[in-house]
Amino acid sequence: MGLRPELIDELRVVRASGELDLVTVPAFAQELKEARHGTGRLFLVVDLLDVTFMDGSVLDPLSAAWEECRGRLGWLRVVHSRPGSLVFRAAGLVGRFPRYASVRDAREGVLADGASERRAT
Repeated sequence: MGLRPELIDELRVVRASGELDLVTVPAFAQELKEARHGTGRLFLVVDLLDVTFMDGSVLDPLSAAWEECRGRLGWLRVVHSRPGSLVFRAAGLVGRFPRYASVRDAREGVLADGASERRAT
């Protein structure tokens, strides 16, 4: 698994690759935590396009990051492929983690289906 946090303008990006499962998610969770350091508004994109396998163990760290971003008057958006959507659909979290096709689309709030960002609850 490769993780690479980046800062693009005022946007923080965490990229993961390989498998995200019970063994690798602790490192992923730590990257998400490190990306949320500091204070003020927080805008975070999690890029999962290079993830080859993902199970439900990613949901807790992603949800924690999502809640913190919202609490800091920002947002968290996830870039993932259709197969990655299965985990979010199974957990009933498609509204929280809609699909973005690229980091650029996520930054601009353009969903993969071409619609504009909808407020998730």
